[in-house]
Amino acid sequence: QVQLVESGGGSVQAGGSLNLSCAASGYTIRDWMAWFRQAPGKEREAVATIIVGGEQRFYADSVKGRFTVSRDNAENVLYLKMNSLKPEDTASYYCAATKRTGPWNHPELYSSWGRGTQVTVSS
Repeated sequence: QVQLVESGGGSVQAGGSLNLSCAASGYTIRDWMAWFRQAPGKEREAVATIIVGGEQRFYADSVKGRFTVSRDNAENVLYLKMNSLKPEDTASYYCAATKRTGPWNHPELYSSWGRGTQVTVSS
């Protein structure tokens, strides 16, 4: 059974840091995993992904230089280290996984989603 469970969200002040984790079961290291986020009233936005093997990482322009995505293949855990957080980073953050390939930032590519973890950044 495929399951994705996010953790690590919370409330911080602007400039602070948070580390998110996504524990995956039912997927292998060959599968594609990514982080998305969704703020109230806004569409779901791709945040970051790491290609199988860890050779390539892709980020949304809005988080480049501040967020770092990584993956523990042995434990099948996806991480998102978030530094220099801004109020506009406030959203529910979701882990997603798929066995297909395609544009990494398209939500429709992903067949499995976690329930999300809330990140709130105050100014």
